[in-house]
Amino acid sequence: MKILETKELRKVYGEKETTVCALDGISMAAEKGEFVAIVGSSGSGKSTFLNMIGGLDVPTSGEIIVDNKKIQELSDDELTVFRRRKIGFIFQQYNLIPMLNVWENIILPLKLDGKKVDEEYINELSQMLGLDKKLHSIPGKLSGGQQQRVAIARALVTKPAIILADEPTGNLDSKTSQDVLGLLKVTGERYHQTIIMITHNEEIAQLADRILRIEDGKIVKER
Repeated sequence: MKILETKELRKVYGEKETTVCALDGISMAAEKGEFVAIVGSSGSGKSTFLNMIGGLDVPTSGEIIVDNKKIQELSDDELTVFRRRKIGFIFQQYNLIPMLNVWENIILPLKLDGKKVDEEYINELSQMLGLDKKLHSIPGKLSGGQQQRVAIARALVTKPAIILADEPTGNLDSKTSQDVLGLLKVTGERYHQTIIMITHNEEIAQLADRILRIEDGKIVKER
């Protein structure tokens, strides 16, 4: 089942002499439960592409279809709700709320959406990610790897259709990176969630089902 599709996606910044084409006609699709890694040099357009899929930026032209919805046709309010319910974000900087404990950080998206907290599901997630004994700790008392695991749990808590991960291991050492990515892959498979991950690390990219290389705003290689 196709969960994501982009059609001739273009993004142009600036005008006339200052025009920069960040994305130049990218068309791709991802299936439910698929793990796709996006690699490319700095400035190749991969972060812009991820932001477009997540509805954080607006394309100049083209279509983005997530879970059968053309997201560029949604109003700002509709997009905010759709993003909160259908897309989970994992960033390099973790973006945890420092004064909230692990449990509170994980359930934050549910609270923002006025949704009931499924404690059984969150306990299952916490155990899988090795956080079950850290639920009452604040982020400042956790290691980088543990904080990234909290970010993964928070991204998964709404049971979104897609997880978007932007350099999720950029601040972690090699061993912790492998551990965190291994857990992300396992949770994605267990809960049938599509993962689109940007990474500069070719070794980590090998964990994905498919690798797309973007250069100069275009997909130049797929394997």
